[in-house]
Order: sequence, then C-alpha cells, then structure tokens
Amino acid sequence: MIIVAVGYYLRYNLSYREVQEILYDRGINVSHTTIYRWVQEYGKLLYQIWKKKNKQSFYSWKMDETYIKIKGKWHYLYRAIDADGLTLDIWLRKKRDTQAAYAFLKRLVKQFDEPKVVVTDKAPLLQVPLRN
Repeated sequence: MIIVAVGYYLRYNLSYREVQEILYDRGINVSHTTIYRWVQEYGKLLYQIWKKKNKQSFYSWKMDETYIKIKGKWHYLYRAIDADGLTLDIWLRKKRDTQAAYAFLKRLVKQFDEPKVVVTDKAPLLQVPLRN
C-alpha cells in the first residue's frame, strides 16, 4: 500500500490529498500527512530502484553547472538531466575545476553507463572530461 501511494504521487504528479482520495476510493483510509511522510521516507529509495531498473533508457544527458550561494559562501552545483527532464544526479562542490567535473561525469557513468549523447553549454570545464 505504501509503494502504491508513493508511486501515485511520484508517477502522476498528484497532490497528497489526491492520492488520499484515490486510496479512499479503494477502501484504504489514510491521511494526506501520512502519505507525505511516506513520500519523504520512501521516495528516494523508490527513485534509486527505478534508476537501476531503467539504466538503458538514459541515452541522452544534458549537463550544466552554476554558482549558488550557501550561507554567504559560493559553491558550484553540477546537474545532469535525461531526455525526459528527470534529474539524474546533482553534485555540490566548493571548487570549480576539471577534476570536479571529471569526478561528476565518472559518477554518472558508474550509475547509468555511458550515454550516446551529452548536451552541454560548451563550458570548457565540461568539455575536457567528455573528451577523455
């Protein structure tokens, strides 16, 4: 029942109250706050299982990096998304260098295998690891 509720929330982009209504129609009386807690606890786990199951579907990646300020200090955020717009991985680093970009790319390849296409904004930092 928990997997079904979390699955409805994640897959169909429903609100917690909408999931509550669907479950109620099926004879399961659960509070929307309980569904919220389930999503917080089991959502990441289900996403990890889904990623492993669907490794082959990630044939195209879009990668980008940006600066963000956290507690007054600048950090570098790397992000990769697939062709459907789902976030594959994010990585926060204090430094912006080729080593960090290479490590991020290596981590992605380890999780999803190599993609056929990688789209970037032609940032020099991401070009070097992609050539290697």
